[in-house]
Amino acid sequence: MQVDVLLGLQWGDEGKGKIVDVFCPKYDLIARFQGGPNAGHTLEFDNKKFVLNTIPSGIFNEGTLNLIGNGVVIDPIILKRELDNLKTAGFDPVGKGNLVLARKAHLILPTHQLLDAASESKMGAGKIGSTLKGIGPTYMDKTGRNGLRVGDTTLPDFQERYQKLKEKHLNILSHYGEIPDFSEKEEAFLAAIEFIKSIPHVDSEHLVNQYLKAGKRVLAEGAQGTLLDVDFGSYPFVTSSNTTTAGACTGLGVAPNKIGKVYGIFKAYATRVGGGPFPTELHDETGERLRQLGHEFGATTGRARRTGWIDIPALKYAIMLNGVTDLIMMKADVLDTFEKIYACTHYKYNGEVIDYMPYEIITHQAEPILEEIEGWKQDLTGITSEAEIPTALRNYIAYLEKALEVPITILSVGPDRKQTLALSK
Repeated sequence: MQVDVLLGLQWGDEGKGKIVDVFCPKYDLIARFQGGPNAGHTLEFDNKKFVLNTIPSGIFNEGTLNLIGNGVVIDPIILKRELDNLKTAGFDPVGKGNLVLARKAHLILPTHQLLDAASESKMGAGKIGSTLKGIGPTYMDKTGRNGLRVGDTTLPDFQERYQKLKEKHLNILSHYGEIPDFSEKEEAFLAAIEFIKSIPHVDSEHLVNQYLKAGKRVLAEGAQGTLLDVDFGSYPFVTSSNTTTAGACTGLGVAPNKIGKVYGIFKAYATRVGGGPFPTELHDETGERLRQLGHEFGATTGRARRTGWIDIPALKYAIMLNGVTDLIMMKADVLDTFEKIYACTHYKYNGEVIDYMPYEIITHQAEPILEEIEGWKQDLTGITSEAEIPTALRNYIAYLEKALEVPITILSVGPDRKQTLALSK
């Protein structure tokens, strides 16, 4: 058996949570492999809506084990809150025993969040657009070999380790000015540490490979999107982890030759949160229309997302990096009322026409070359079979498949798990 991977091909917010939820009955293990509570995976079913920040999106399927992998950074306070909210809604992953934590996953401390906020405020106009969840500073401590991990919480000297790292952070914060009072958050953090001891801790690399050896099916769930990858995204306007297929290998302990299907998810248009380049961004009424029709506001932060037309050079880049085998197109229904839609096929850049994302896209703006496409002018939200897909949308799908050279095998026509169509290929 091999690990299938499901990840975003744009700047995040593509709808990964919904599709993981749809797929999970076919899998024995759903494993988050990177990111932290800056992610917001929204799931809707049975007239209920859930937003997951850290917990894998297979959590509502009792027959599936859910793993928060070693590549994830965990805020114990947020994780406890998520689990408390699920329990209130009638779901109890801890009680049911279908959630486990990787011992090697790093912990987000309250002082990581203070560092995040202090650093962002000093950047002024050049700020990254951080969610201020402490993600970046936690990954910095991880690579700097200073971090605290889930497995450390059960060691007799955990409090000493915590105090040592906290003092290091306070020393850094003293250079930024006055340090805010975080005693209340620290109290909640230490209480949450006690809580997460009740969740089974596992050596995730062994768990995943044991599942594969036993012939069980594993799906790796990514967070954010490829264009936010710390190595290959629009640096420095990126997240702090590897959001690509390679991140699934390091974030779970899986060898590259164990990767199977790679499902790449993209919206029928494009969005971005925070700063950084966005060649197809619309600053007009059309952009606002996309935002309102698509409810493009962050699931975690509530921030309005920037909106624009689909970007084929960016998608081709993401497909190449990830080795995508299957494409999944989300939110086609948001375009239902548009007479015309547009796709970026190339960029004008430094006097040239190019079909790839250039290195200096930050300081030298890439101007999109757009191709007009006929809209379908039909409500998609009620269709339940491939045969009902309007001709204009079929043409759009065929157009994208030809440009991207990968089949679109799933089409989403609404937020509910039922509004998902498998396409025959």
